[in-house]
Amino acid sequence: MYFRKFPKVEVDVYGDGSKVLMTDITKRVRFYDMVRKNNVLLDYYDVKSGETPEYIADTYYGDVNLHWVILLTNNITDFYSEWPMSVEKFEEYVYEKYADVNDTHHWEFNQTSGDTTLTIEIPNDSANTIPVDAVEVTNYEYEDRLQQQRRRIRLIKPEYIPKIKQELQSRMRGY
Repeated sequence: MYFRKFPKVEVDVYGDGSKVLMTDITKRVRFYDMVRKNNVLLDYYDVKSGETPEYIADTYYGDVNLHWVILLTNNITDFYSEWPMSVEKFEEYVYEKYADVNDTHHWEFNQTSGDTTLTIEIPNDSANTIPVDAVEVTNYEYEDRLQQQRRRIRLIKPEYIPKIKQELQSRMRGY
């Protein structure tokens, strides 16, 4: 559905002068802004290990082909680096990335001013002075936090999908 409304462009794929008609995927509707302005349209969902946008679209909307709505709503342009990994993939990724997953990634401490508290990250660098009350964050903990943030996604409530489709088609006509 998503790419069907995109304009077509002729491209000399092989550099031999013969052109092929292709979908112009460089066009992008500011979908995220359109949805973000209207938070009442959204539910929140925690992606479970191994779930894909297609699975969630089928479960939540009853239509596997609406996976693009989930990706656009969450401003995900690269599924491979921005979608949460399965537990198995995550473990493999972390152990490949770091020689020691239990080594210190950075230190954190809370700084309070009035009624505002900020968590300050201090890089694991010998040039830094680490406050006494700072807490160590390991490489594994750091990567796990990133995954947890990715797991929390937004879903447009099903009753608004027809309106979203209509709005998207209208905006794509401008290309």
